[in-house]
Amino acid sequence: MYLKKVDGPRAVTLPDGSTMTVADLPPANTQRWVASRKAKVVRGVLYGLISQKQAQDRYGISEDEFREWLVAVSEHGEAALKATMLKKYRQL
Repeated sequence: MYLKKVDGPRAVTLPDGSTMTVADLPPANTQRWVASRKAKVVRGVLYGLISQKQAQDRYGISEDEFREWLVAVSEHGEAALKATMLKKYRQL
């Protein structure tokens, strides 16, 4: 079997013992960002599967948008990424 050469690790082990690979990340052409897809991207960056720059380039998101996802997850958990929860978690 031939494995394509990639930059960085092929898989990372998450704190719960599960393994995350690049195949677990959302497709590069994702248009509809639900909380679970955002969480996968954040987890991929936090655990070193891809860099923040790679994530921004791959998904066409800005540094500010990614930072908002990261802050929401770190302060309130993955539920804060849901669009219906913005009012509850966003500081106005």
